[in-house]
Amino acid sequence: MAKIWILVANSSQATLMSADSPIAPLSNITTFDNPNARVKTKDLISDRPGRSFDSQGEGRHAMEVEVTPKQQEQIRFAKLIADRLEEGRKAQAFERLVVAASPAFLGVLRTHFGAPLGALVSLEIDKDYTSLTSAELRARLPVRI
Repeated sequence: MAKIWILVANSSQATLMSADSPIAPLSNITTFDNPNARVKTKDLISDRPGRSFDSQGEGRHAMEVEVTPKQQEQIRFAKLIADRLEEGRKAQAFERLVVAASPAFLGVLRTHFGAPLGALVSLEIDKDYTSLTSAELRARLPVRI
């Protein structure tokens, strides 16, 4: 039967589970933790933004960053998870992938899934189920995943 991996994630934690068949119970493979996602933004940066002159006149203003420190932590965490999933795909450890993640983090995750890994995603759920036990999660997933 098909081996299925289930990823449940948000920006601060994730759990990777498996099921041996579409109707089998879930078992944990590994967990990921991102404590920096729970830290205040001011604690992630070490100094103030740089300053620049206006294009006309003598004024100066602070330069804005394109990606906030919080967003950078989400990107780093999503890449870590995607790399682990890619290792599993290359080792043929699973045939299908189910992803349940908070809506904002699901978008960040998708950007790190390569085409081969993305092709194995059979179901995406844009909800944060990280606080559920494996039995509670199984009850919320379709009968046949």
